[in-house]
Amino acid sequence: MDLFQDYVKIEEIAKDWGVSSRRVQILCAEGRIDGATRFGREWMIPKNALKPLDGRTKSGRSVSSGSAHAAMPRKTPFLHMTDLYSSPGTAEESIAALSDNPEAQTLLAAGIYYSRGEYEKAYERCYHLLPKHSGFYSVISAGMLLALCAIWRGDLNLWRQAKIHIAEAPAKTKGDLDILALSLVVVDSMLYDVNDFPEWFKIGRFELLHKDALPVAKMAYTKYLYASAFAIATKEHEANGIQGLTLMSILPFSVEPMISQAMADNSLISEIYLRLSCATIYHNCGNDEQAIFHLDRAIRLAAPDRLYGILAEYRRTLDSLMEQRVNAFDPSLWQRIKPLYEIYVENWSKLSGAVRGRTIATTLSPKQREVAKLAAFGLKNEEIASSLNMSLSAVKLAIAGVSSKTGMSRKEFAAIL
Repeated sequence: MDLFQDYVKIEEIAKDWGVSSRRVQILCAEGRIDGATRFGREWMIPKNALKPLDGRTKSGRSVSSGSAHAAMPRKTPFLHMTDLYSSPGTAEESIAALSDNPEAQTLLAAGIYYSRGEYEKAYERCYHLLPKHSGFYSVISAGMLLALCAIWRGDLNLWRQAKIHIAEAPAKTKGDLDILALSLVVVDSMLYDVNDFPEWFKIGRFELLHKDALPVAKMAYTKYLYASAFAIATKEHEANGIQGLTLMSILPFSVEPMISQAMADNSLISEIYLRLSCATIYHNCGNDEQAIFHLDRAIRLAAPDRLYGILAEYRRTLDSLMEQRVNAFDPSLWQRIKPLYEIYVENWSKLSGAVRGRTIATTLSPKQREVAKLAAFGLKNEEIASSLNMSLSAVKLAIAGVSSKTGMSRKEFAAIL
């Protein structure tokens, strides 16, 4: 076992923190970096070490003379879904801009790492915060990111522990309690587990939330609407006589305005999520022209800062359309997203299946999954063939393949998707 596997050298941590190597040496010598250890002439620093407050700055002196933790710059569960990160290609610059607030900087960096699919980096930074936290937003932010990392790992225990951390966040006001409830909703919505959402969330009544939290709320609400429409389309749920893809087909009238608002709010990652969700909805309704409109824009927004993790998440719901459009943008890009998708879909299916009490198929080919989904929506073989530009015999073969791989009949396909 490598003695130094959990440590990095001064040069690496200096680059990560956006300071000089000399500055890090001084901090080590002053004993201000937890866990920093000297081996011979070199300092070795824990990978997940937090950057100390800079007492030379006004904000650093203010925090040092007051509490041990600076207030979060935004009142939201996810700093990376605010205007702190608003333009493609500015991720590192946005992280560096928070150098006077180490906790906020760590959480923003963790959010961006997660969006890139670098979930172990996100995990290290958030896990390090939990024993040291004092603020409400630090707790829920770290807990939520840990829960999302648990999805990438397929780790049910970590997912449950993260939800406990969120639930135990030191809420002091009614507004805090609403944010706490929203945070649990976001975690569950990532697995499309929408059974226990509060009524105010189901009707989209977000007026009592702080405006900083609205981008997160809209992202989770779109997932809730999609999951509800999917359940109705597959006859898992019934709602006032609504059948098939009726609800799915009208969802863009709700999501499109939210995309425009995300742009006005300068919430880059919120815009990406909303565009991918909207593309998924259009794709399920057979309107790939509109799906491509949003998918292409999401790809262009995500590519400059390598936010491949978000794209990998939506490969599952967008079927082969994601691969086609990524290749049209940059053929080499899919080679970076594909391995992330393979990790995500395997572990998402494992965790989501465990939470929702079902076995989700992971061995279906993209075409088999597309056919199974349309079959679950109630389309006849001829309609599936027309929608996917396949022969009738190819559709029948795909359905037989799905049944062979899963042991499920056509009527049961919804339970494995």
